[in-house]
Amino acid sequence: MRSSSYSALPARALRALAVLALAAGAVTALPGPAGAGTDRSATAETAAARPATAGTAPAAPLAAKPYMGWSSWSMQSSKYPGLNPDGDYSWLTEANVLKQADALAARLKKYGYEYVNIDAGWWRDKAWKPGFDRHGRQQADPVRFPRGMKAVADHVHARGLKAGIYLPVGLEKEAYGDGKVPILDAEGCTTADIVYGDLRTTNGWDSAYKLDFSDPCAQKYVDSQARMFADWGYDFLKLDGVGPGSGKSGDRYDNVADVAAWNKAIAATGRPIHLELSWSLDIGRVADWRKHSQGWRIDTDVECYCNTLVSWENSVDDRWDDAPGWTRHAGPGGWNDLDSLDVGNGEMDGLTKAERQSYATLWAIAKSPLYTGDDLTRLDAYGLSLLTNREVIAVNQGAAPPARPVTPSDPQQVWASRNPDGSRTVALFNLADRPAAVTAHWASLGLTGKAAVRDLWNHENLGTHTDRITQALPAHGSRLFTVTPRGAALTTTGYEAESAANTLSGNASPADCSACSGGRKVGNLYLGGKLTFHKVVVDRPGTYQVKVAYVSGDPRAAEVSANGGGATSHRFPSTGDWGTAETVSVPVTLRAGANTITFDSGSGYAPDIDRIDVPTSS
Repeated sequence: MRSSSYSALPARALRALAVLALAAGAVTALPGPAGAGTDRSATAETAAARPATAGTAPAAPLAAKPYMGWSSWSMQSSKYPGLNPDGDYSWLTEANVLKQADALAARLKKYGYEYVNIDAGWWRDKAWKPGFDRHGRQQADPVRFPRGMKAVADHVHARGLKAGIYLPVGLEKEAYGDGKVPILDAEGCTTADIVYGDLRTTNGWDSAYKLDFSDPCAQKYVDSQARMFADWGYDFLKLDGVGPGSGKSGDRYDNVADVAAWNKAIAATGRPIHLELSWSLDIGRVADWRKHSQGWRIDTDVECYCNTLVSWENSVDDRWDDAPGWTRHAGPGGWNDLDSLDVGNGEMDGLTKAERQSYATLWAIAKSPLYTGDDLTRLDAYGLSLLTNREVIAVNQGAAPPARPVTPSDPQQVWASRNPDGSRTVALFNLADRPAAVTAHWASLGLTGKAAVRDLWNHENLGTHTDRITQALPAHGSRLFTVTPRGAALTTTGYEAESAANTLSGNASPADCSACSGGRKVGNLYLGGKLTFHKVVVDRPGTYQVKVAYVSGDPRAAEVSANGGGATSHRFPSTGDWGTAETVSVPVTLRAGANTITFDSGSGYAPDIDRIDVPTSS
């Protein structure tokens, strides 16, 4: 399984790193002479005396908007020819990072990009052998970062930017040092005190021992790491391999206590440091992620670990399925992170122009942090236009909530969000492998009649459209609009799924649902289970955009038909859990007068149905 940065990549990369680790030996710069293994720019003992915020301006609230910037991982993990000439991950060097910082300042800073984030490996040599100081804290590899990490942060700050750094969660095995490594500013505490006695492992790669926060020494260790980053001047920390998630579950991989400890430790430094969690976090613990951090990765790595940075199938396209369940959890103070936005380098990205635009469109409307992993010194004209489109950036940075699908997760999809002024941000996606037309019906947006349409990518007003807009899109193509209503609000007639007037077949049965209309729903729609609504009345024949309220902890399909006619299968996006209701609109052709509408699970599992709302006009 793909993982986030650090060392758990596809299985082939895991095996390679295991070999490297064995070849490298256990530890560098554990207990020894004072200052051994420390950052060249300052030891922790002397730096601790300095205010963490010296020379910095008052900071805006953390994560008031999704952050924007650049990250090193896409390039250092790619097999693209020439990127890593000295072996895997060898791209990561001080010189390369500073070139990217300079390019970010020159080309993207004025558009809102500000973070320069260094990912995994800054404390490891090219054989992946780690370095630690005398207190078990990661220290910069002197070949990769000859001036140390503080000098890098100083350079970034001198460009008017913010500096980011990375750690895996837990106590890295190589830092344990037979349990005798002393913890800084914690008299009597050693590495033996901060982990469990059985040396149980944790994080997405089992590369660290799990910290035991029942002993105060564990918090002291995290405090010492946070203090070090603050003294170096870092503004951002990516904490990786965090569970539940990262492909792991169970007590060993529950790192909520670690995240809380980091939040506490960062606060104690007095320096505002954005804490980002990675990777593929468990949505069941989202309340914890939101309480203790400013962002959380919702999915596997976007990188393909191939001869480009990414590829459509591995795993850019996964996000259309995985993002909807998380949407309602994002907002000021904490955001859903879809991972790097690699759309600026053309051939090196590994995507068509249509795919690059769709990639950028989803990241913008989902209000994911916008951080690219591209080589900023080699942006092509098209990539630069995607990364610097002010109207699209405004969607990502604006006050509207993240967009959600307003149609099922079929190959042709429409996503939308309502803006504070009453307009809608509307994205059309064709996720099929061949060209297709995609239509946004105003009824699915709660509108009727006329609406003005603006194309955000092309900065073009498309005039007034009645009832809908249809676009012919290439394979994996998209469009992004602002739709401003000129007509009346949509009126509908509602029908409850649990009504006694309906027919239930197979295992289908009513159930309580606190999130549902009327407090009830119909569930157990599986393996032939059916729900049929009776006496659905409309005044005239036509195709109606029927809004379906449903509950589904994972994406599920249902076959929808009217009046016993042919059924169309639609895939309903996840609502995130089995206690949350969401809506999408499905097209249903009805005759004048009374109709039946049936939801059939077929041979699979369908979502639970709360109610349907049928427009009074087609």
